[in-house]
Amino acid sequence: MNSQEVIIALDGMGGDEAPDSIIEGAYIASKKLLIIKFKIFGNKNRILPILNKKKEILSLVNLIHTKETITNNTKPTDALKKQKRMSSMFQAINSVNKGKSHAVVSGGNTGALMVISTVILKTIKGIDRPAIASMFPTVKSETVMLDLGANVNCSIKNILDFAILGKTFAKTVLGVEKPKLGILNVGSEVLKGNELVKSAAVKLAKNIKDIDFYGFVEGNDITKGVVDVIVTDGFTGNIALKTAEGTAELYTNYLKSTFKDNLFSKTIFLIASPILKSLWDRVDPNKYNGAMFLGLNGIVVKSHGRSTSEGFANAISVAYDLCINDFNKKINVDIKNNLRFGTI
Repeated sequence: MNSQEVIIALDGMGGDEAPDSIIEGAYIASKKLLIIKFKIFGNKNRILPILNKKKEILSLVNLIHTKETITNNTKPTDALKKQKRMSSMFQAINSVNKGKSHAVVSGGNTGALMVISTVILKTIKGIDRPAIASMFPTVKSETVMLDLGANVNCSIKNILDFAILGKTFAKTVLGVEKPKLGILNVGSEVLKGNELVKSAAVKLAKNIKDIDFYGFVEGNDITKGVVDVIVTDGFTGNIALKTAEGTAELYTNYLKSTFKDNLFSKTIFLIASPILKSLWDRVDPNKYNGAMFLGLNGIVVKSHGRSTSEGFANAISVAYDLCINDFNKKINVDIKNNLRFGTI
């Protein structure tokens, strides 16, 4: 769909700073992405005053009023109840299901977003469970890792599914012809790890087409960029993700407090600020905001609930890239090829 207009459905009420960050994020994204329009679902009484301050994107927006909102306290199972089906999140996802939007982006409740998306859109034939995937900055470039929390308990089949999803993403979006793939483990030696990772490694090494299977990778390999794709169960992946986020926040706070210590350190900060800005640009979490729910019959991107408008704009860009690169179409082809050869 390279020449087709991309329509992104936005959950206008999802996120800590919604709807302000959603509208501002859409505005920022519209400046970068040329063939894009938005369907924004949410309370028009709160959204319209903000939209009217961004008149440049009014022609790109179709605002659909919804009375209900799914909050962070809403249980995922409650999100499917009749009343909540009129929520901004539910209606935005349903817009993709009905073919009125090409993708949905939400900064709302992750559990509710996953449950509603799975029930409405359903998984691609051949994929048992969807996975949450995200990009990690590395010393070389970027690495995609999945699953990051959707599936706490996984089977060997799930790991193989994640490998296919990650491989297709790396080929389609990152442009890696034959992605190098590794399984996250407690060591790189073939004898280490539980039966799940060891059995999955044996099957991956023999069965999945068009990948360069690296073997096991450890936690400290994630940022080294030794592989293009890292697969793991959702329990381990989520811990790795939150540890990385916490470490980045820790060092950011260290830097801030160090440069505020005294007049000398403040002077050094002014001198070093261009270098520090360049460093921050490389590791800014907002530039990597936008976790993808891969394996569904529709494109769903989760923005961090506390992300800035720039972060939300990046999540929109992630959804946009998946659309224009026909990700789901290529996933279906990839799965059929692997099913044909009995690899999954």
